[in-house]
Amino acid sequence: MTKALTLADVNVTIKGSHILQGVNFEVEAGVVTGLLGRNGVGKSTTLRSIVGLVPRVGSIKLFEQEISGLKTHEVIRAGVAFVPEDREIFSTLTVLENLKLAERDKNPDYDTVYNLFPELLKRKSQRAGTLSGGQQQMVAVARALLNKTKLLLVDEPTKGLAPKLVTEVADALEVAAQATTILLVEQNLPLIKRIAKNIIVMDQGVVVHSGVPTELENPEFAKQMLGVSGGSH
Repeated sequence: MTKALTLADVNVTIKGSHILQGVNFEVEAGVVTGLLGRNGVGKSTTLRSIVGLVPRVGSIKLFEQEISGLKTHEVIRAGVAFVPEDREIFSTLTVLENLKLAERDKNPDYDTVYNLFPELLKRKSQRAGTLSGGQQQMVAVARALLNKTKLLLVDEPTKGLAPKLVTEVADALEVAAQATTILLVEQNLPLIKRIAKNIIVMDQGVVVHSGVPTELENPEFAKQMLGVSGGSH
């Protein structure tokens, strides 16, 4: 297994709260890995620690290169892209203007983005605020993929979306996974079962399980690990 990402004994303390308490896991290159757990166990903080948005101690390696000492803009330049939970689309700008703002490389890869998301090419002159939630998520992912991306971190992309739009987002992520490695924080278990190859489960600031999505079919496992039923709803 080629490791895209390795976290070893990563700790984060914010305002006196010890949120990550020695997080250890590996992310396999070229696939989707789901980062799961109940609310408030440190999943979003883990993503933010990888990109340096919170002060962290411990080792974080991107394809065996240590990045834990880097500032956020340096982590991004190293090839990590982050799609935050609220998408942070500029709603008054067009789709194309949103993408142009994200350009960082000398030759941004619009070909790949438009091949992955032809919908965005069709709607490039449309104001982003008038897109569906699923389409806005495509814009957020497309912005991340415009530049050379070795690892895509996506935080709860289906939160608050209607079932039809969840399917749209799943399609978008599945397509994005053809271009890069994805670490996905997500509560929607059917989505994880559909697109993830591996799962990592967190509880109270540590990793308590690493495995495969088929384990979520077991209601006892899902309830014990996540406090939810393992069914399709």
